[in-house]
Parts: sequence; structure tokens; C-alpha cells
Amino acid sequence: MHLNKTKVKYVNFASLFLTLSNPQSTSLFSDCSSLTSVTIPNSVTSIGIYAFSGCRSLTSVTIPNSVTSIGDYTFHGCSSLTSVTIPNSVTSIGNSAFRFCSNLTSVTIPNSVTSIGGYAFQRCSSLTSVTIPNSVTTIGYSAFSDCSSLTSVTIPNSVTSIGDYAFSDCSSLTSVTIPNSVTSIGDYAFYGCSSLTSIISKMMNPCKIPSNCFTKDHYYNSTLYIPEGTTEKYKTTDFWSNFVFVEEGDPSGGDSPEPEPQKCSKPIIRYKNGQLTFDCATEGATCYYSITDSDIKSGNGEKVDLTVTYYVSVYASKQGCYNSDEATATLCWIDVDPKMEGIENGVANVKAMPVLIQGEDGVLQISGVPEGTTINVYEIGGQLVGFAKAYSDTTIIPTTLPQGSIAIVKIGEKAIKVLMK
Repeated sequence: MHLNKTKVKYVNFASLFLTLSNPQSTSLFSDCSSLTSVTIPNSVTSIGIYAFSGCRSLTSVTIPNSVTSIGDYTFHGCSSLTSVTIPNSVTSIGNSAFRFCSNLTSVTIPNSVTSIGGYAFQRCSSLTSVTIPNSVTTIGYSAFSDCSSLTSVTIPNSVTSIGDYAFSDCSSLTSVTIPNSVTSIGDYAFYGCSSLTSIISKMMNPCKIPSNCFTKDHYYNSTLYIPEGTTEKYKTTDFWSNFVFVEEGDPSGGDSPEPEPQKCSKPIIRYKNGQLTFDCATEGATCYYSITDSDIKSGNGEKVDLTVTYYVSVYASKQGCYNSDEATATLCWIDVDPKMEGIENGVANVKAMPVLIQGEDGVLQISGVPEGTTINVYEIGGQLVGFAKAYSDTTIIPTTLPQGSIAIVKIGEKAIKVLMK
């Protein structure tokens, strides 16, 4: 495909059948100087490196919930981009992903993101506020450096590492809160923040910092607020001991220890009356699912075996909480004897019943199988490791299979592979 990059104004990826995770096409739209709008379809799971780098007229982009990662330099230099909402499916923001987005004023980072790459938002000079969620553990090298309009930042109690130059030269930054979870702060992390007057440390046992973490002006003119009863610890820890003005207590009144974020409950997967449903006991949590179809095939020959099997994974997320553990299940259709025409299973014109299989901690839970049906479970080598006669609602079969192994579940004449979680 040949593109005149100066004339492309709008891209609908559904019409191009383009997968951005394909390394051969990651930079296809870089430097499309007239591109103003992009719609990415739900089939895309990752946005590759340099995908829209240098698209300086791009003002808006819609990222679907199917995307799990934003690659390096994806929106680098998109100087007209004013705001972006990253969906709750994204787990990582790559290096320099939004670097030099000079008109970006706000960004919402979802609770699914665990790492913010180096230079990710460097020189986003219009960025006034950023919300870093409780899921983030690492803030990369120079991630927010030179964000000259950023006035305050609260780092959540999940972050353990603040990289070198992470917030350096944020000239409008007046206050910063460092949580108790931090174990390392890099060189020049807050160097050159000329307006920084208030540093609130929640660390009960302060980590050592390099002498250049803050400037000399900070040590002599800013106020360091520390937890009650920790003055001696800070006086004897490099280089917190350099601060002249030190006060115990939080000026905002938040002296009590920060509560540890709760983890969302693991969702429950059910299939009934033609609907796949997910339930989470955590109030207000949202379930994010992924379904892959084993019948999506390509190849050659004269015969294709269709299994009508879906692999389901789902997790729950809520702002202020850690993401839940992932729940998985296998949903398949079993032919009913005698075969009867009229009710289709989606592939073959035969009557079929839906079966939902879940395997965890060596135990299989199987629902949808008619009472009295024999269910045998084998390990991948063919050895029988469990069996039962199906009973009403859900049949539970203990096995000796370890986590990560494959169970072969045989129901009647059909065998289904299930991953043991």
C-alpha cells in the first residue's frame, strides 16, 4: 500500500484491515501531517511503535477496549492532540508514547496500567494535571520531565520506583506527595522544579536519595513534611538530611497511614439462555473480557475441522482498587444424540448443548452437561486423572493436575482441552 502522507486526513482501520501490532506496518501512518482523526476497531490489541508519530494535525483518537498496550513513540510529536482517554484494557504505556504532545492538557491513565515508560509524557508543556492510578508500580526515566504546566502530582501507594529525571524541570510544580511504598528515587527526579515549595513524604522508613534528586534551592527553601515520629530517621538518611525546613505531619490533614488499596473480587463466569455473563462481588467494578474463537482458521486443503469452542478470560477493575485475578473458562457446544435438524450450533445444522468448563487449583467445574453423562478427564499424555457422572447444575471433578497444565475433558465422544489455572 502506498500513502501520500501529506494528504491523509482520516483513517478508519476497519476498512484497511490493518493490525497495528504487525511490525511491518507499525509506522505506516507516521508523519501523516494532515491526518486529523483516527478510529481504531475492536480487533486491534496493540498499537505498535511509531504508529502515529509526527501526525501533527491529529486532534482526536478513539482507542477501543481491545487494546492492551500502547507502543513506543506511538503518538510522539502529535502536537495538536488535546486530550486522550486510555481504556481500562491497557496495561503498559511505552517509551516516548506521548512525548512532545505540546497541546495535551489532560490524560486519564486507567487502573489497568502497571508501568509508564521512559519519556512517556516528556515535554507535554500544556499538561496541567495527571492522575496516576494505584496499579502503577514504576514511573520511568524522564516520564513527565519538562511538563512546564504541571502544578501538582500525587504518586499512589503502589509505586515502588521513581525513575531518573521523572519530574525534572516541571517548572510549575508546587507540591509533590511521595507514598510509603516508594523504595527508590532516581537521579534528578525533581531537579529543576523551580516552583516546588512543598514535599510531602509518607515514607515511614525513608529510602536513600541521590544528592541531585532535588536542587540546592529545595534543600534550603522548600518544606519537607514527614510522618509523625520519623524526624531522626530522616536526619540520618542521605540526602533527606539536607533539608533545612522539616515538619512532622501532613499539611493537608492526611496524617493517618494511607490505606492499602483493596483487590477486586475475581469475576464469576456463567452461561445461560444464550448469554455469557460476568459477575463481580466488588461494588462498582467493571469486568473486562477477552474471547478467542478456535474456529478462526486459515490454511489450505479440502477439509476443515470446526470445534465451536471459545476461550474466555475476564478480570475486574475499579478506580482505587487493584485489578482482580483473571478468571478463565472454555465454552463449547456438544452434539446431542440423536442428531436433530432445526437447531444450529453455529456451524453444523445439528442440535447442540452449550457446556462451560472452568479449571482452577486442580479442580474442574463443568456446567451444562445432562445429568448421568459420563465425564472423563485425562492429562495430556492420556492418563486418566478424574471422572464423574454429571449431576444437576455444576459437576465438580477433583484432579491431580498442577497449575498451567492441560486437561483433556471427554464428554461423550467429544474431547475438549482446558488450561488449569
